[in-house]
Amino acid sequence: MSPPGDLQTADRLELPFLAGINPEGEPVFESLEVELVEDTDDEVRLLCSPLLTRNLAAGDILKVINPSTAEYELLRRSGNLSIRVFRLHQLEVLADSLTAKIEKLGGSLDRQTDRALVYSIHFSIGFRTIEELLASACTDYPDTVWYYGNVYDPEDGTTPLEWWLDFENQE
Repeated sequence: MSPPGDLQTADRLELPFLAGINPEGEPVFESLEVELVEDTDDEVRLLCSPLLTRNLAAGDILKVINPSTAEYELLRRSGNLSIRVFRLHQLEVLADSLTAKIEKLGGSLDRQTDRALVYSIHFSIGFRTIEELLASACTDYPDTVWYYGNVYDPEDGTTPLEWWLDFENQE
């Protein structure tokens, strides 16, 4: 399977990102919208957090290495957490409730599919606050699960990346 083609409008592009490997061992790509970073010809900013691609969130700055093979280098994190919420049925009901609460905290709904919601929210809101909100949503809607998209090492899924410590140390 080859990556999707580039779709360019003004300073915005859609680029392929590696989302995983399918059961046949072929790469699966997710198309994400980015904008060119001013005064560069090879840096882009993610406009929304991805659904499937790990280790990235809205606002992150990437260097484009080779878009045809979905190769990028993460240059700078935005401080946003990528949160993925999954539910099999009646996602709209959950979305109405949860989105309003996330927005009150300064976050945003970046993407909605039939069974998933993707939110971006700055880590400075606090992991405890965010996790309590999501735990409450899972209690209110028992068939709901959620995951961070950019908090744990994509290789093992359990080791915290701790990139937020760099932000805390700058203050």
